[in-house]
Parts: sequence; structure tokens; C-alpha cells
Amino acid sequence: MEIRFDNKVVIVTGASLGIGKATAIEFGKAGASVVVNYNRSKESALDVVETIKSAGGKAIAVQADVSRADQVKTLIEKTVAAFGSRIDILVNNAGSLLERRTIEDMTEDLWDECMEVNIKSVYLCTQAVMPYMKKQNYGRIINLTSIAGRNGGGVGASHYSSSKAAVLTLTKGMAKELIPYGIIVNAVAPGVINTPFHDKFSTKELRESFVKMIPVGREGEAEEIAWPILFLASDYATFIVGETLEVNGGQLMD
Repeated sequence: MEIRFDNKVVIVTGASLGIGKATAIEFGKAGASVVVNYNRSKESALDVVETIKSAGGKAIAVQADVSRADQVKTLIEKTVAAFGSRIDILVNNAGSLLERRTIEDMTEDLWDECMEVNIKSVYLCTQAVMPYMKKQNYGRIINLTSIAGRNGGGVGASHYSSSKAAVLTLTKGMAKELIPYGIIVNAVAPGVINTPFHDKFSTKELRESFVKMIPVGREGEAEEIAWPILFLASDYATFIVGETLEVNGGQLMD
């Protein structure tokens, strides 16, 4: 089974590192024209673009803080300017834990910023691509949530886990509203993945404790999340609507 995205335009938010990077590269290798969105990591985003081009694909890097409506508007405008007036696939990957902090030590600013980065961005980007997808009567939207949205996450991650739980329910709500327009919405919930996210937010000891809870006995790799994303965006998944695909090495089974 070969999955191809020739003549498809794909936006991947937060695509300069980790899961977003792997996803953008895999879409590019599969023939898509890819918009590599980034906020701060410009050099990393440009490296992703070059990797895609080296594999024979098309890609551009676009800076935008996708928790800000005006910058999302710019992201869409630059996408259309580069690849024409269609947007086929949106991967709402941008997100962050920002920092670990217990409820007792949580600040209102940190809580609000986490919600903006992880859930407001999903709403803003989805709303922005809807006119194009509705006109086409075709679209695929894949939201990135997390195992933390199901199990509450580790210590100091309640703000992050709450935001990712919100993505779970927003995915279902969006799926119900958009399916009449040929727009299929699903989500992927990664478990513990070997990415810069955990390099930054999880100690070696914490990561080792996570691995002990994973039946396959290791962390996942970013590509192991990218591949299910491509599957959900493909024509092999047209009867999957409003679902969240758990990809966690068996850490959470239900």
C-alpha cells in the first residue's frame, strides 16, 4: 500500500522540530507541496525545507505564531501565494508544555499561554483553512493531542494535559460540523516520543520511568507518529471521522 499526496497542499504547524518536522518531511517525500510553519526556529525550518527539496518535493517555510489570528492570516496568504488557491491538508501540530509547574505554583499567565498555544491555535488554523476546503468539498485535518490528555500527564503538566484533553473534544466537535463539506477531522495522540520536547521538559530519570510503563520497552520515534498522520490524511481513511488514534507503544490501552 503506497500513500501519495501528489498535487496536494499541506500545512504543518510547528514543523521545524520533532513530530512536526518528521511529518512535513514524510508528506514531502510522498509528493505533497508542504508549508513548514515555525515560530522561532527559523534555521531548523529551513533545514526541513531543504530536506524535502532534496527528496524531490516542494516546500516553503513560513513564520507565524499560530495562536495569533493575524499571523495565521499571514500563514494562509503565503501558502496561497506559493501554491495556489487550494489547501488540502492541515496538521495542527504546534504546541508546548512551556514549563513544568504544579497547580500550587501555576500562574494565570502560564495557564493562558498554554491554552493559546495548544488549543486556540487549533481553532484559529482550522477556521482559516475552512473557506478553501469548503470550496473544494475536500479537506483533511489532523490534530495532535497527547497521551497526557487521557491520563493527566506527569507531575507539573496539568496545564498541558488539560489543553490536550480539550483538543480531543474539539476534534469531535469539528468533525461533526465539517464532514458535510467533505472535510474529515481526526486526531493523533502520541505517547512518549524521542523528540526535543522531552529533551527540554523531562529529566533522564523521568524518561526512564516512562519507558518502564511502555510495553514495547522504548520511546517512540517522530516518524512513528508521522506515518499514522499520513494514513489519516489519505484516501485509505475516508471512513474514519472524529477519532483519536492512540500511538503510544501500548502504554495506554482501552
